[in-house]
Amino acid sequence: MTTLTSTRRDAACTAPRRPGVLSRLRGMLAVRAQRRALARLDEHALRDIGLTRDTALSEANRPIWDVPPYWLR
Repeated sequence: MTTLTSTRRDAACTAPRRPGVLSRLRGMLAVRAQRRALARLDEHALRDIGLTRDTALSEANRPIWDVPPYWLR
């Protein structure tokens, strides 16, 4: 026999959770670190990944909250 309380608890455990504030902050800080690393790459490394210096600097200068929507899921 299933009670209403256990049904709610089970539903809460299986429902997808949205990332919390700390999780989002960690993600933003990781993006900042990655963009800084991109800005420090030399011309040879940028050519290897198919970017120009202008494209790399443009990406590196974006705000930390400016990420593709699928990253926020």
